[in-house]
Amino acid sequence: MKKQSLVKGTFVLGLSGIIAKFLGLFFRWPIQMLIGDEGFGYYQMSYPLYMFFIAISSGVPVAISKMVSEKSATKDVEGIIEILRKALLLMIFMGFGFTIILICFSKKIILFLKWDTKSYYSLISISIAPIFISIMSAFRGFFQGLQNMNPTAISQILEQIGRVIVGVGFAYILLPKGIEYSAAGAALGAVAGGILGSIYLFNKYMSIRKDIKIVNVKNDTYIMEKLLHIAIPISLGATVGTVMSLIDSALVPQKLLQAGFASKEATILYGQLTGKAFTLVNVPLTLSMSLCASLMPIIAEAYVLNRNIEVLNKVDMALRFSMVIALPSFAGLYYMALPILNLIFPGQVQGYTILKYLSIAIPFIILSQTSTAILQGIGQYVRPVINLAIGCIGKIVLTMILVSIPYINIYGAVIGTIVGYLISAILNIRLVKKKLDIKINYYDIMIKPAFASVLMIIAVVFIYMYVYNYTISSRIACLVSIFSGILAYGVLIILFGVFNYRYLKSRFFNRR
Repeated sequence: MKKQSLVKGTFVLGLSGIIAKFLGLFFRWPIQMLIGDEGFGYYQMSYPLYMFFIAISSGVPVAISKMVSEKSATKDVEGIIEILRKALLLMIFMGFGFTIILICFSKKIILFLKWDTKSYYSLISISIAPIFISIMSAFRGFFQGLQNMNPTAISQILEQIGRVIVGVGFAYILLPKGIEYSAAGAALGAVAGGILGSIYLFNKYMSIRKDIKIVNVKNDTYIMEKLLHIAIPISLGATVGTVMSLIDSALVPQKLLQAGFASKEATILYGQLTGKAFTLVNVPLTLSMSLCASLMPIIAEAYVLNRNIEVLNKVDMALRFSMVIALPSFAGLYYMALPILNLIFPGQVQGYTILKYLSIAIPFIILSQTSTAILQGIGQYVRPVINLAIGCIGKIVLTMILVSIPYINIYGAVIGTIVGYLISAILNIRLVKKKLDIKINYYDIMIKPAFASVLMIIAVVFIYMYVYNYTISSRIACLVSIFSGILAYGVLIILFGVFNYRYLKSRFFNRR
């Protein structure tokens, strides 16, 4: 299987991620129209627990990717297959275990976290998904380790298609029984997506296995030991990150009640934060996660082969990519929050100020993610966990203090998120500089993309106002201004020399 460069791998995964997010609008929009902010609140209360499983198990596919990449560098084909076999056993065990725990203890979980009891149905529905997500994640790690992102990209799109069709379908069918049942139907979409993605990846793997023609694979007990050695700290780090969402689901509704809001008002505000603001903030994060998925195995391979110059070049390129993604995304969502929400959720723009201020966190989240991937690639698994845990503590403290203040309310959770990831990003970057003895070119990495982003958003706002005055349509003006901004920004980063066009072209069509 042909390997892909960092640029091409990021592009493939990024494009599939954008397509998946676009398809996700066909999930979010009809669900929002069907059950509103209150129903989304029930859905989102259970969703962080599902994401908690994703976090707990996320270290395994990353470990697979790193180990497969290292075996591929030394041409150990049998070792590659044995890694996948061991990882599948581990992931299936984790998936079944988490599903059983959620089903058996769902009511106690809801009582402990003080959720609305109507969220029970969504929690039961989504509890089935970990079984299939675990299988899909193992195969994704395998293909990413081979540095070919196409199978993962296609599986992402198929997963979203299954989620849209089944989730929206069941939400509509169950709506007459009540919005809590409709929210549960929407949660079933995650199950369908996992099944569809797993089937595709398994078939893709079987076709590769036939080409390899390996009859017997030796049992290597050391592989499981190394998998766990790599996966556990990475999973802990991802779990700490997901804890930030769980903190919001546990603390925010309670603290809003203390601030004087009624239960329904608290649920609506929480739905606006998670169902609208975080949904849109996650769009640029899809691109950054694509960068991280491509980056880690490439750095791991170069590092294990002692190609130090290549490691430093990849780190520099990754940091540039991260800021090129983060800064215009922040600017766009900050200044265009209202028209973007009106484009996606027509007539339901409540909460646009939450989106506006939450967008400030985007550069810090992306920088934290990218630096974590770099550190994992060079074998630093524990320190990023500690750094994120420190940020998480800051998040907890601020959320507890600020959300209960009536005039701050939901924005306390936003401030906590910003500060939490800012702390993590700063600590990670300091560690990258220390471990690799690298000087970061802040002018090329941050200042140039920031200047390009400023010029872009000026053009976007001007085009939006001009087109709106001409068409009297906020949605048309928003679409035209966004696409114009993307084109303008692409030209600007080339003109400012953030990326060299010939370099990008050569790296897109060649592995190195």
